[in-house]
Amino acid sequence: MNMLRYRIWRTANRARYWLEARVAFSLLAIAKLLPPGTAIEAAAWLGRTLGPLTPRHTLALDNLRLAFPEKPESEIREIALGMWGNMFRLGAEYLNLEKLADYDPNATEPGRVEVAGHEIFDRLHGEGGSYIFFTAHTGNFELLPACAAAFGLKVTALFRPPNNPYIAKRLLAARRTAMGDLVPSMAGAAWGLAKVLDDGDSVGLLVDQKFNRGVTTTFFGHEARSNPLLAKLARKYDRPVHPARCIRLPGGRYRLELEEAIDLPRNGDGEIDIAATTQLLNDIVERWVREHPDQWMWFHRRWELREIKPRNS
Repeated sequence: MNMLRYRIWRTANRARYWLEARVAFSLLAIAKLLPPGTAIEAAAWLGRTLGPLTPRHTLALDNLRLAFPEKPESEIREIALGMWGNMFRLGAEYLNLEKLADYDPNATEPGRVEVAGHEIFDRLHGEGGSYIFFTAHTGNFELLPACAAAFGLKVTALFRPPNNPYIAKRLLAARRTAMGDLVPSMAGAAWGLAKVLDDGDSVGLLVDQKFNRGVTTTFFGHEARSNPLLAKLARKYDRPVHPARCIRLPGGRYRLELEEAIDLPRNGDGEIDIAATTQLLNDIVERWVREHPDQWMWFHRRWELREIKPRNS
């Protein structure tokens, strides 16, 4: 009986994934018929309209109340709406990643993308070394590897596929076309990134997701499990670690910011401290999110939430 129930559950789950994927692909097909700017703005409107109707909206609001206890309920809800617009924009932008990533260090006229820290990119390219970059799910984080490529830097990114296998397959194909080399986040991913560093190339990681088997850290003052992979790679390979992020700007433009390498905390033996380094990454991401809270994905289960009651506006 248990096996029968499992088969029924698996079949129903796969049917749900298939239906979700068909809806998503249909919306993307419609978006592809529109000019890129129009499709992206339409996606943002759709996100602000449909996002609040989903179960994930409740989770997003709870996360925001936990992170910003000082903010009134009206601001919490406005941030959540902006977040849905941002995430739906990202879906439409997947169709045009190569067009959107128009940054040219030698261009005389500005494009959609501007770069803060271009002198760092230039220096790293000139040094010809191997580096570790990290970012978070802010703005259009997918533009970062493409921008690095504009400076001649090859960055292999760790990619966490969506739970929906149909969407994951399509998404992985799109990212390989526009973003270069990828290592799927699954068993053996650490070995894949280690090989890249062994070969003298650079890697990029997203560091802001929950990792149940990770180290205990804090994020916005609350306990959160975090992935120590970057800290372990930095300890083993002793590569410079650079923060990088994308910020959405008005008028459909983007700013990519590359920061200087950070000083990683070390233990008494002089080795990189895994737990303290992982916490440092959280602190940097928190700084980014506080500056542009509507550009981060609040519907992710970053914390183990208790029941949080809405506050008065």
